[in-house]
Amino acid sequence: TLVTGRELGELLEIFPEARLFDYVVAENGAVMHRPATRESEILAQAPPEILLQELRRRHVTPLSVGSSIVTTVKANEAEVSAALRKLQLDFQLVTNPGALMMLPAGVNKASGVWAALRELGVSRHNLVAIGNGENDLALFEFAGHAVAVQNADTLVKRVANRTTQGSYCEGFLELARDLVATDLADAPPRH
Repeated sequence: TLVTGRELGELLEIFPEARLFDYVVAENGAVMHRPATRESEILAQAPPEILLQELRRRHVTPLSVGSSIVTTVKANEAEVSAALRKLQLDFQLVTNPGALMMLPAGVNKASGVWAALRELGVSRHNLVAIGNGENDLALFEFAGHAVAVQNADTLVKRVANRTTQGSYCEGFLELARDLVATDLADAPPRH
């Protein structure tokens, strides 16, 4: 399963190889897509129109609206927080390097992966997660084994079972090689 904060359409445009995965969980857990059948399921509510109007009134730009996620840049955090307070919406703010994402409360990468695992009949204890940003923390707590890439945020590294020697895709390849070679047989138990 591929898990991302990106909107599904954007991901499929820039990464058509997503079809290699059984599932794609997009929008930080709000959308589950089955590439083989091209079916998607929205797992969270759509952003309320009143929120979008308020953000536009406050000149929050750029503003990207997905099926459930609303994304802007981190520099807009004060205006976004003020809009959510004013409207008394139960939304959470999640950052990812440079980005600020708004999602309904309780929606995260772990909740989206949980939906995919149920369909697959796989326990979360068999889940290995790899990531680098704050939006990976819920997934790291949920997974049986969590791996941070070398360039990950400090907090992400602290929560992970281990950190790769490599950064970015080199870190992912390092984990993939370890999975193929040993199935993480020598991995420390989850803390």
